[in-house]
Amino acid sequence: MNFTYPAFLFALAAIAIPIIIHLFNFRKFKTVYFSNIRFLKEVKQETQAKSKLKHLLVLAARILAILFLVFAFAQPYIPVNNKKVAAGDKLVSVYIDNSFSMDAINKNGTLLDEAKKRAGEIVSAYKATDRFQLLTNDFEGKHQRLVNKEEFIELLDEIKISPSIHSLSEIASRQADVLEQGASKSKTAFVVSDFQKTISDFQQLKSDTGITINLVPLVAAEKSNVFIDTCWFETPVRQLNQAERLHVRIKNVSEKVLENNSIKLFINEQQKTPASFNLDKESETEVVLSFVSRETGLQHCRIEINDYPVTFDDKFYFSFEVAKNIPVLSINASGAEGSTYINKLFGTDSLFILTNSPENKLDYSILSSYRLIVLNELKSISSGLAQELKRFMISGGSVVVFPGVDIDVNTYRDFLTSVNANYYERLDTANSKVDRINLEHAVYNDVFDKKTFSATNLNLPVVNRHYVISKASRSSEENLLRLQNGNTFLSRFTVEKGKLYLSAVGLNADFSNFARHAVFVPTLYKAAMFSLATAPLFYTIGNDDVIESPIAVTGENVYHIRSINSDFDIIPEHKVMDGKTGIMVHNQVKEAGNYNLFGGKERITGVSFNFNRKESDLSCYTADELTFQLASNDLDNVNVIETGAQSLQQSLTELEQGKKLWKLCIILALLFLAAEVLLLRFMK
Repeated sequence: MNFTYPAFLFALAAIAIPIIIHLFNFRKFKTVYFSNIRFLKEVKQETQAKSKLKHLLVLAARILAILFLVFAFAQPYIPVNNKKVAAGDKLVSVYIDNSFSMDAINKNGTLLDEAKKRAGEIVSAYKATDRFQLLTNDFEGKHQRLVNKEEFIELLDEIKISPSIHSLSEIASRQADVLEQGASKSKTAFVVSDFQKTISDFQQLKSDTGITINLVPLVAAEKSNVFIDTCWFETPVRQLNQAERLHVRIKNVSEKVLENNSIKLFINEQQKTPASFNLDKESETEVVLSFVSRETGLQHCRIEINDYPVTFDDKFYFSFEVAKNIPVLSINASGAEGSTYINKLFGTDSLFILTNSPENKLDYSILSSYRLIVLNELKSISSGLAQELKRFMISGGSVVVFPGVDIDVNTYRDFLTSVNANYYERLDTANSKVDRINLEHAVYNDVFDKKTFSATNLNLPVVNRHYVISKASRSSEENLLRLQNGNTFLSRFTVEKGKLYLSAVGLNADFSNFARHAVFVPTLYKAAMFSLATAPLFYTIGNDDVIESPIAVTGENVYHIRSINSDFDIIPEHKVMDGKTGIMVHNQVKEAGNYNLFGGKERITGVSFNFNRKESDLSCYTADELTFQLASNDLDNVNVIETGAQSLQQSLTELEQGKKLWKLCIILALLFLAAEVLLLRFMK
């Protein structure tokens, strides 16, 4: 047993008063004369025994009355979980989980409604002078301060379901930031949530003895959900009139088995390729949707399934563009033979717009307008060209290098090492032959029939001379074609967002017959196709990703993000760094859907947003599992509150103030005072 105000125990010295009165009986004795004293001794003995017992009982009653009266002022209590009760005003932070999972139902309504009720009970357990913070997933400015009870209740009524989610460690950190601002020594935080496993990162929680954290778990009546997790294409580039295969991952986090459930794909609000899927309990599957892009330009898409009661994740939005054309620049050395082959490949196909430029008349300012640049048999690469090509690849462009017969190895080495690629070492004049094609690489994986290729002996390019390419273990080299002697014939390197294709031979016939070989066409065709900028299919609400704009607005024009289905319109923040423009939404987009990015009045591209799928997995910790997690991670300052039959207010009162005994002390003090009166009045 402990005392809230132990200083009052000094008043126990008042017990000495009835003891002194008992020891020094101040009553005056009166002499009484008797004529016959034969029986006086027996009466005297009996009267003295009864008087002594009466005095002792009265003394005990007085001592106990004073004792319990002093205890009542000192406010004794029995601590819960060995927690000491602090006097003075308290600071309390209450977090209410308002994520999508809190829209689930239990016997009291939605979990969010119950969370609000619990928050009200928490506040009721404290004094009117205590200060409170209300926190939600929205992290709004009005929730970053301490308020009184009335303001807390007003803020509580405004809480609604939000797409934003935060981990448990982020919530605890935000609560600690506000509570540390107060001067009170008693600081308590409450977390009212369903405690989904996807956001409950107990390993990241810090054990802070200055703040006590209480977890209040809520349980839904049913935890079942089927949702679209993500989607992706098999190939990185979308082409006109090409068959596309879209993979859709669907997850089932319930005990029910699904059969012949429909899934729909909409492109520009037109339904494509209806399909169905089967899904076992607690499992996932991939559904492949095939379609053909019949028009160029921006395509806004949506995938739908039907599921109940959780519906926020039954739609998945994404956008992509089908290129109208691909601009290609060929930088040619004087008299380069390769120009003929490049012209025949790119100049006759309407998909490509080919520009030829002599190396001595190159305008560096136009490089950014192309997607693929071919270095055709240049003798050397100037430092200025090397710098511009590096910037071009960093921004997402692709470069193909075909060396000349007599190149300046040093200038090529400087350029290639600046982008962390292997470089030319020397010219090897020995005859050789290509004997290996990397059929697993994206450039060739859909070019050849692998069964036919392995069963027949193809006539691969013959090499008369080639440049030996260095072998650096730390480079991002991807071998495409290899010679019989083990040297690299053609390889690809990743340069941030761009690609570099490095050939060991030029297109001159003195090197090899590569330019006239059948494998030449798909190689350069795929290099050009993969040079297209591949923007993300979608973004996730709340992640605050940076959207890269392919066009920079100038003058008084500003960026806008507008919904295609509503009048939603925002002006996002943008920054220009290293020649690239980044768009920051900063959680201004709250609804999943397809949007357009405008620069002034001109539409630049499309962007799609989806709700975070962390909320889709309804697996939650039970109270026992929470207790186990706290013990496993040595979180001594964190408790789990289970109300049971009593109200949360009563549970918190006992937790914060212990089991109070002052009322019992007052009752006992009154009883002993009454006992004293009765003893004095009726005991003769």
